[in-house]
Amino acid sequence: MDENALSYEVVGAALEVHRVLGTGLLESVYRQALCRELDLRGVDYRSEVPLNAQYKGVAFDAAYRLDILVADRLIVELKAVENLQPLHLAQLLSYLRLSGLRLGLLINFNAPQLRHGIRRVVNGL
Repeated sequence: MDENALSYEVVGAALEVHRVLGTGLLESVYRQALCRELDLRGVDYRSEVPLNAQYKGVAFDAAYRLDILVADRLIVELKAVENLQPLHLAQLLSYLRLSGLRLGLLINFNAPQLRHGIRRVVNGL
């Protein structure tokens, strides 16, 4: 599956989680619920994936953790905040650059309508 097809699957799963759970819970609850929904849909993913950083030849082991990495091609960063901030987008873009991946989804489960809380972030396209 390409990144676009994967993102379509993840958005569908996130919409279902939001429909069932609503807003107001912790990010960790939404992560676990989304992982369960991805399991039910047969989508390959890993949760809490370490991401290393490097600076001028010095590696910083497990500097970051990706919330969810789908099929080793799509980063999903979850939030449960009042409003998404530019910092949240910058964080996901940094993860994309560090990993060399092209597409990420930033999903804020505290949006009253989840479609308003989803942002696609593209690296180098």
